[in-house]
Amino acid sequence: MTVQTTDHVSIPSPSPLAVELRGINKAFNGVRVLEGVDFSLRAGEVHALMGGNGAGKSTLMKILQGVYQPDAGEVIVSGQAVHLGSPSQAEAHGVAMIFQEFSLIPTLTAAQNIFLNREPRGALGSINDREAVRRARVIFDDMGVQIDPTKTVSDLSTGEWQLTEIAKALSKDARVLIMDEPTAALSATEVATLFRLVDGLKARGIAIVYITHRMDEVFEVGDRVTVMRDGKAVLSGETRSLKIEDVIEHIVGRRMEGALEYVGRTVNRGGAPLLDVQNIQAEGLSGVTLQVYPGEVVGLAGLMGSGRTELAEALFGVRRVTGGQITLDGRPVVNRSPEAAIRHGFALVPEDRRVQGLVLDHTVYENLLLPQLGRFQGGGVMRDGPGRDYARELIEQLRIKTDGPDKQARLLSGGNQQKIVLAKWLGNDPRLLILDEPTAGVDIGSKAEIIGLIRSLADAGKGVLLISSEFQELLAVSDRVLLMQGGRITGELLREQIAQEEDLHHALQGGAVHDHSA
Repeated sequence: MTVQTTDHVSIPSPSPLAVELRGINKAFNGVRVLEGVDFSLRAGEVHALMGGNGAGKSTLMKILQGVYQPDAGEVIVSGQAVHLGSPSQAEAHGVAMIFQEFSLIPTLTAAQNIFLNREPRGALGSINDREAVRRARVIFDDMGVQIDPTKTVSDLSTGEWQLTEIAKALSKDARVLIMDEPTAALSATEVATLFRLVDGLKARGIAIVYITHRMDEVFEVGDRVTVMRDGKAVLSGETRSLKIEDVIEHIVGRRMEGALEYVGRTVNRGGAPLLDVQNIQAEGLSGVTLQVYPGEVVGLAGLMGSGRTELAEALFGVRRVTGGQITLDGRPVVNRSPEAAIRHGFALVPEDRRVQGLVLDHTVYENLLLPQLGRFQGGGVMRDGPGRDYARELIEQLRIKTDGPDKQARLLSGGNQQKIVLAKWLGNDPRLLILDEPTAGVDIGSKAEIIGLIRSLADAGKGVLLISSEFQELLAVSDRVLLMQGGRITGELLREQIAQEEDLHHALQGGAVHDHSA
């Protein structure tokens, strides 16, 4: 269908609306979390939904998914006002959500997961696994991906898990897909596969809400973008007419010029390194050698499975080192446990903060004091006053947004949870900080604050080993970048040798990088 203009030039008319949310209000315990939000989604469109942690994105999408019901406003699906009282009612109207935390059962096959609780039945009512496999294969073929539906999910890659989640949604005849941080755990190759699939889904008229914190993805895959802040939609428009700076400004509420740009620093590499790793061996590592100098941020770039996290775990005593030597401040150290690593001056911010970095059911105060319990105990009794003073200092120093130190960690936004994980190590005054994906899943404002904190730690003379899959972040703060593949370091680039992210991509693929510093 086209619209005729007065000069007889035909232009495509907008696709029909698959979903429209009008004037949505929602409050919990008297606290308004959504206020007059309008949001629309066209068939065959990717509409990116962005905003800081706690902006209201998840609440809005849970209303569309039927988890919550609005206090006021309308939900319109395919032109009809509907009441979505449960996720099953949303599914009946063609709405499905693909969560960041996977919902698959690892011990079942891909086909069994796709049709779980909706299994094809034989003539006598028994489950027909062969028919489930046939149908799953048809769905995967339609998606254009090669996944064996008879394979147990635990044997699939992370990217294949994500694709199986999408297949599960499509098996329910979903016409609206809500994707929550779909690339958070994917490698670059898997992201490219996902984006090709998204293009194919759009061509079939499927509407996609794409929730992400990653700016580059919004402008690569999104047709429109809506930004939420403080429970309101503060920006909505076509991505082709917007600039990244405009989106960032509306997310954080202020201009952030140069927040993710590298700030040149002077690092003295003429003396002894702070950390000297020589040919260490461990499961997943095959002879890693590297140095980190005092006051230096060393970025570690590599695809998923390259050995980056394995290296972090080996240095911190989580993974057993079977050969080689680790030296810190000129002294050989053997970290047979995290406790030993902490004593020797190491700190680790792990990749999965919710599982490895926090006790979610404990308070902010309790999490902040975990590495410091001995410092605030006397005669086996916790000295609560000094401990609370210390926790308040950290909360203020890192600008952790919380009602108070006694609030449960699980109730904080992702960015503030990550600040707790960082803050709890500062009292130990570590010499080396190992940061594994420190800004994963946090909004742009929190990301800029965390990058600023990393810079200040390095300025204070500490060494930082930074692992990140986001090259923009890696290049914003790293003084030197090491390339990792197959469990070993395969290359090294000074920051001034890297003009743009494409240089780093090229280097990881084995290509030469032009020396821009020459």
